Amino acid sequence: MLAKRIIPCLDVKDGKTVKGTKFVDFKEAGDPVLLGEIYSKEGADELVYLDITASSEGRSTFTDLVKRVASRIDIPFTVGGGVNSLQDIDRLLNVGADKVSLNSSALKNPQIIDDVAKKFGSQVCVIAIDANFENGNWVCYLNGGKVATQRTLFEWALEAAERGAGEILFTSMTHDGTRSGYAHEALLELHRLLPIPIIASGGAGTKAHFKDAFLRGKADAALAAGVFHFGEITIPELKKYLSESGIPVRR
Repeated sequence: MLAKRIIPCLDVKDGKTVKGTKFVDFKEAGDPVLLGEIYSKEGADELVYLDITASSEGRSTFTDLVKRVASRIDIPFTVGGGVNSLQDIDRLLNVGADKVSLNSSALKNPQIIDDVAKKFGSQVCVIAIDANFENGNWVCYLNGGKVATQRTLFEWALEAAERGAGEILFTSMTHDGTRSGYAHEALLELHRLLPIPIIASGGAGTKAHFKDAFLRGKADAALAAGVFHFGEITIPELKKYLSESGIPVRR
């Protein structure tokens, strides 16, 4: 089994790290530059930065803040929010991003996945999917969880993989911020359907939830925010717990 990855997420709004519940009711969680540096030193495998209001506000990701975070970390860095063009991606890669997360722009224009994979390589292209479980279906949302679409999780994830996405970052809006655990069944179905890695997001509250994401959901990586930002779980103790549970992690 390949080593599983632990990925802290910096959801950034107005230049500050925030954490919400089900994509609303945001609380400030600290300075993204400082938090990124701490997580890098603690042994995080990667870092994700999401400018969560860029799409809904119709603007591009804050380049300066991305540059400042990138200068303080030495782990792979994924950036998303308001990424709408190859020019946006080029700009972010040039200031220190290693991968770029596409969400709303890819749902509106799936061809961008093909274009990114062709120009920059699939390894750069992370497709983030925010989906809420409604009436027996996982419904995909645009603009930071504000606008429902006609697309559903599994068919959209499969199309994204076929078009050249390198990874799928699936956030369960149903579980986000609830601290009740990840969406294991949906993760397992994504694992069954797709030939590319799956990052679990939404619902982490305990160390056991990460273990379940890997063992029950077969996720390749687990992303979390609040439990790290507010000091409830540290990355070293989480990795020690996972290793003792028989899950391979990078130490």
